[in-house]
Amino acid sequence: MQKVFQNKYLVYSFIFLLLALLISVRWKEHHLFYDPFLNYFKGIFQNKPLPNYNVFLLIFNYLIRYSINSILSIGIIYLLFRDFKTLKLIIYLYVLLFLILLILLIVVLFLNNPDYNFPLFYIRRFIIQPVFLILFVPALYFQKMVK
Repeated sequence: MQKVFQNKYLVYSFIFLLLALLISVRWKEHHLFYDPFLNYFKGIFQNKPLPNYNVFLLIFNYLIRYSINSILSIGIIYLLFRDFKTLKLIIYLYVLLFLILLILLIVVLFLNNPDYNFPLFYIRRFIIQPVFLILFVPALYFQKMVK
């Protein structure tokens, strides 16, 4: 398997494929996942009450979406850096960050206060978008350059 990833064009092709899959998850989000907040956060939401939602179905769909985005992101990080120590650290970080975000999400949802709409917006954004990929790649690249 290691020899397969020696060809840099093949590696770039796999990275492109994984990025295309991340984009397709975002593009088809309305069809793939239950998320009543998709339309809610597209408008002016600061003082509006939250839409009706099924908390268990919402959390399950966020778990699935986060898992898909994480697997694709971890694949990209592996192809870019090809270091198993780094990969192990990144996997731990993805799991830990999801647990923290999930707890925060549940707390904010159960408080159901319009003052917490912005925190809900950003917590949800970190769960449903591959934001950690955007944060981890430059950090890992900088760390690699320093060594």
